[in-house]
Amino acid sequence: HQDLRPENILIDAEGTVKIIDFGSVRVAGLDEIAPEGDEALGTYQYTAPEVMTGAEVSWRSDLFSLGVITYEMLTGRLPYGAAAGRVRGAADLRRLAYRPARDAAHPVPDWMDDALRRAVHPDPLARQNALSEFASGLTTPPEGWRAGRNLPLAERNPERFWQGVSLVLALICLILLKLLIT
Repeated sequence: HQDLRPENILIDAEGTVKIIDFGSVRVAGLDEIAPEGDEALGTYQYTAPEVMTGAEVSWRSDLFSLGVITYEMLTGRLPYGAAAGRVRGAADLRRLAYRPARDAAHPVPDWMDDALRRAVHPDPLARQNALSEFASGLTTPPEGWRAGRNLPLAERNPERFWQGVSLVLALICLILLKLLIT
């Protein structure tokens, strides 16, 4: 499609998703009759870096766009800010810095942020191997993931937290007592 962005995705009353605006679509076999041009088609903030640099474009380019859209839906911002739209070469790719979706205002689970990070990776081969893998990464935590593993000890295990605090206070009392006696 090469121009997946929020404005080109419609959802009807029944929840059916429809993609519109096929003006940027690449069709195999028609590339040789297309006019030559260096200008990348699509909206730069949602366009995969390989499209901007003239590298090989594949379905993974649309996965990048879907990842950016999903990221924006969850956070209200873009994963690379405006920098992704300015990529023109390898040096620009190296400067891209992913901004984690999870922050104080957006409690996105780590496993979901990892799926987003992979989908919008500048290297197409580092992205998921199938669209279903991306969808699964957004909806299902990986095996062995535990909710709350990143919670502070006081919330995760209050008893152990207070035992630790008590031990530290007892040691401080012993040190002060020894200083007073000597």
